[in-house]
Formats: sequence, C-alpha cells, structure tokens
Amino acid sequence: MINIDENKRQKLDLFRKIFEEYNSHTNLMSKNDLPKIWSKHIPDSLCINLFFEKYGTPESIIDIGSGGGFPSVPMAVVYEQINVTAVDSIAKKVKFLNIAKDKLNLDNYFPVCDRIENLYKNFKNSFDVVTSRAVADLSKIIEYSCPFLKKNGFIVAYKSKNTDNELDNSKKIIEKYKLKLTDKLNYSLENGEERCLIVFEK
Repeated sequence: MINIDENKRQKLDLFRKIFEEYNSHTNLMSKNDLPKIWSKHIPDSLCINLFFEKYGTPESIIDIGSGGGFPSVPMAVVYEQINVTAVDSIAKKVKFLNIAKDKLNLDNYFPVCDRIENLYKNFKNSFDVVTSRAVADLSKIIEYSCPFLKKNGFIVAYKSKNTDNELDNSKKIIEKYKLKLTDKLNYSLENGEERCLIVFEK
C-alpha cells in the first residue's frame, strides 16, 4: 500500500470501525470478509495510485457500484484534491456512505443513490475517470461508464490478474465506444492475491 500520513491512516481506521459497526446490523460485506478490510480492501482500493503515477491525478472520479465504499472512500480520504462521486442503487449502502462522509469530514465525497442509467442526463461527459470494483464484467462496466467520461477520460476497472476472457468478450463493446485499451497494471496484495487495473481511454 502507498505511504500515507498518520492523520489519513487514522481516518482509514475510523472508516474500518464505522464499517464494522454498520455491518453488524446491515449487510455490506460477508462476515468472513470483514477481517480483510486492512489486508485486502483498503490496500486494493489505494492501488489506484499505480494509475495516478502513470497518467496523473484527475480532478474528478465517479465510482460506479460503490457498495460499502471500496474503493471510493479510501480514495477520497487519501486524495483530498479529487472530487469523488460514489454511485449505488441500494439505499442502505448509500445511507452508510453518507454516514462515512459525515464521520470522516469528507468534503470531496459525494454519494448518490440511483440507477446508473438515470444519471447520464445530469452527468454526461462530466468525469475524468470512472472506477469500478467487484461490480460486473468488463463489457457491462464499459457500457455503464462511457457516457460519464470527458473526452480523453479513462475507465479504470479493478480486476483479478486473469482477465483475458473478459477482454475477449468485450471486443465488440470496446469497438462500439471507440475505446483504447491503454494498460494492464498488475500488482500483488500482502495476502498474495494477484490483482490488475484494466485501463481504457475514451
């Protein structure tokens, strides 16, 4: 995981505590996965730095299918200069994201409860980067993401290292939106899991 200062580390740990408390009565994550927040979910979220180091830090990100806030909350905590919009259609999850926003004083974090397709009118061509983690296969992610992107914007999809089949199955949708596959940024988590950021440019 990237080096972060003590204040941000404390905020991330507060997020973990808020998450665990909320998850005790409202399901955001399986109980078996809860112990992995610090070993997997937070570090994985912050591996977006591999993209930033190569392509620059954007002004705006929209994270689609944000669920319990991975990667959107850790990104907003560590990268205070980025406006992070987090979208999910499930009200109980967005309620939690708003609780996290308030508890962590995240002025750059904007949870939205709605279906993706209902947001295109107000947010068309509005974001530098679209992120997605553990939401859908690549073809769906591309279809959901493209209307949000500015010209020369990027889709960054968090995936397992083996994505060849998904890429093969996404060829038609990649051609439809005239995207360029610009990168596959591979990395390993401390638990040994092999991960990858798939990067497309509009």
